[in-house]
Amino acid sequence: MNDANSCGIKCRLSKPKRVLFFVAGSISLGLGVLGVVLPVLPTTPFLLLSVACYCRSSERMYRWMLSNKLFGRYISNYRAGKGIPLKTKIFAVVLLWLLIGYSVVFLVGILFVQVILFAVAVGVTVHLVKLPTFRG
Repeated sequence: MNDANSCGIKCRLSKPKRVLFFVAGSISLGLGVLGVVLPVLPTTPFLLLSVACYCRSSERMYRWMLSNKLFGRYISNYRAGKGIPLKTKIFAVVLLWLLIGYSVVFLVGILFVQVILFAVAVGVTVHLVKLPTFRG
């Protein structure tokens, strides 16, 4: 693969490397999908990693990610620096704090783990708040 593919990256990778990128992209996609329901896993970084891996390994999967009706526009807007919709930010922050709060209070009895969960919640919240708000 000498020429630039549709994502604009020139890459010349051997078949084994393309397979590794494909596997990494698929694992990352799975973690991103899990991140939708598990607040400890961040969705956006995993989806962006999937797109980057598929860009280097599978033109078909790369196009599928960007045209997917559930998260295609979300990824495209995020990559273009347009941010995410306010409704998504609010939903993500509220769900994050509800689920991590529940975990800290009812499920996790180890103070060190509770502190880590709290730090993750603060970090994700700061990241989401700093993102541009997409209006469109």
